[in-house]
Amino acid sequence: MAHRDPPGIIAPHIPADAYRRAEATGQPVVIVVHTTDHDGHSLGHYLFPIVIAGAGVVGVFGLVAAFMALLDFAVHTAIAIGSVAGPVSVGGITFKLARPKD
Repeated sequence: MAHRDPPGIIAPHIPADAYRRAEATGQPVVIVVHTTDHDGHSLGHYLFPIVIAGAGVVGVFGLVAAFMALLDFAVHTAIAIGSVAGPVSVGGITFKLARPKD
């Protein structure tokens, strides 16, 4: 298991020669800690919602395209049936689905 220091400890170890030299001369021991502070949000913070919205938009476009293809197929089918069948009667009301060509 890896050794981990509790939070809040800046320098868990100061080299012995630096400590002895500081103790003998009275000079302070300077500890430099390199940190990277993030001032803003990462790219992933903004990218994830954009990807989700883009997937939704592509899905809606696909749904609309499928609906339009279904309507196109239904209209072509109705035209083909209408041109072959002639007039259609429902409950005493007669509809002419296609006009004669004369």
